[in-house]
Amino acid sequence: MSVALANSPTRDSARHQPLRVMVVDDSVVIRGLIGRWIEAEPDMVVAASLRTGLDAVNQVERVNPDVAVLDIEMPDLDGIAALPQLLAKKRDLVIIMASTLTRRNAEISFKALSLGASDYIPKPESTREPAAAEIFRHDLIQKIRHLGAKVRRPMPVASPPLAPTLGRAPVPGTRPALAPVAHPQLLRRAFSTYPPRALLIGASTGGPQALMALVGEIGPVIDRFPVLITQHMPPTFTTILAEHLARASHRPAHEGVDGELIKPGRIYLAPGGRHMRVVRQGAHAAIALDDGPPVNFCKPAVDPLFASAIDVWQGGILAVVLTGMGSDGMRGGKEIVAAGGSVIAQDEASSVVWGMPGAAAHAGICAAVLPLGQIAPKLIQLFAGVRS
Repeated sequence: MSVALANSPTRDSARHQPLRVMVVDDSVVIRGLIGRWIEAEPDMVVAASLRTGLDAVNQVERVNPDVAVLDIEMPDLDGIAALPQLLAKKRDLVIIMASTLTRRNAEISFKALSLGASDYIPKPESTREPAAAEIFRHDLIQKIRHLGAKVRRPMPVASPPLAPTLGRAPVPGTRPALAPVAHPQLLRRAFSTYPPRALLIGASTGGPQALMALVGEIGPVIDRFPVLITQHMPPTFTTILAEHLARASHRPAHEGVDGELIKPGRIYLAPGGRHMRVVRQGAHAAIALDDGPPVNFCKPAVDPLFASAIDVWQGGILAVVLTGMGSDGMRGGKEIVAAGGSVIAQDEASSVVWGMPGAAAHAGICAAVLPLGQIAPKLIQLFAGVRS
């Protein structure tokens, strides 16, 4: 994914009104910075710039935003207290929690997801560092754009479409309906004939909730095989996520440690800020952490995990691509399939953002594209040796 593609508006943005974004932060510097970034984008505008959660709750109905960027630590009413009140007044509001990288704020961000927040974003410790500020800007704009796409409002139509749907005549005074767009059938591959020896999972936006649901249902798989996960997430946040995964699965889960041997019965999570790869260590598989540059704008990234595992497990890899922005996991998935393994993608309807799984599906590398609730039963079936 190139920088130009990542920073460009969605293709249908010209047919929709700009996304209305409410920025809520007690720092005038942060509000000004985020406001300038938003106003520089052609498909979004600042609907309001507010200092406290109480201001946001009092004004949300009047402002009528599509997206709110909500700081956690604020006077009068903090972000976690304001969150349910905002959603009570505007149920379809997309809320992105913003916080500094502390363990407390990471825990609060996870709680916010369970209360209805759509996503979170870590704020850099200093906006004076150009690289950190640019990463923050890129990630925030992409989250606003992609999460807001589901609530984007169509532009008013001055005249009715030229080609109404064939069949019943339109009711006088109403706009004729357009014929539904038919999506081409996505290419499906047969599942590998090799018995799976490891489960690899990649996820991004919406991933923590999806992962929690998935690992809670695949106990029989975890007990007999290793599970390795890359979730796009910063340091500290991955530490908390590993703890949540352990509680959800009732199995050991921790951030991968460089050089440790990979064993069945455990969940290994790529630590924030490091790529996690798989390497041979004698007759065993081991974790290798990589401090190289971001891949697909991400660190950790899914592609390094997927591609590296082939040298160890060859065609015995079963990979799952869950909800997330971008296309990370698609290239690594191609390599897994070429080596004889299989890929499953989460379907669009159950994904928060159908970027990563959609890229894998459209690349024609998936043996199945399934709703989140159907992935665990399929994994249990496949790891038990059933291919039908």
